[in-house]
Amino acid sequence: MTSIGILGTGRVGTHLAGKLSAAGHQVTLGGRSPVDTTARAAGLPPRIAFADQRAAARTADIVINATPGDSSLDRLTGLRADLVGKILVDVSNATRDDDDGLPGDLCYPGSSLAEKLQAALPDTRVVKTLNTMLFMVMTAPETLATPPTAYLSGDDEPAKRTVTGLLGDLGWRSEWIEDLGGITTARATEATILVVPHILHRHGLQPFAVSLAR
Repeated sequence: MTSIGILGTGRVGTHLAGKLSAAGHQVTLGGRSPVDTTARAAGLPPRIAFADQRAAARTADIVINATPGDSSLDRLTGLRADLVGKILVDVSNATRDDDDGLPGDLCYPGSSLAEKLQAALPDTRVVKTLNTMLFMVMTAPETLATPPTAYLSGDDEPAKRTVTGLLGDLGWRSEWIEDLGGITTARATEATILVVPHILHRHGLQPFAVSLAR
């Protein structure tokens, strides 16, 4: 059993919390207040703990960033001391929204949120993954008709192996996981978020992932 703190109580955070808790991990969901009523209303099991984001980060072995990507860097930089020595799994994309509320541009062109986080948190091991799909695929990849891909980016190999194990707990088969290399490779997967609005406009909110076909 691993202690996991999830920062963010939206659809991504709550879906991950439910599946990882069901897999036997000790999960704390971190909201902006110690008891986030939105998360409690999501029907999560009582074994999931609730805390503010600082407490969720401080008490966990692994921290998952599921906060809005355009504010993640400032938010997590403020938790630098609480993240020392931790694995930080970044599943967010930093974008600026168009008028329709969907991603229209990257906040960090020529770089990535994951790279910015790693530079700001040198004593934390950042691993990027699960950012190339709709939220429901993160915890149920087997529901897609075509095998999906979960990409990994990170400079620390043991951290990536640990995150690969967590992906397995979420239902990801080993052959569906593609290790791209160092943290700089996250700029490639983060850029794929720009295809999402076009797919949603054509097909609606149907589960999909940007995957590698062989």
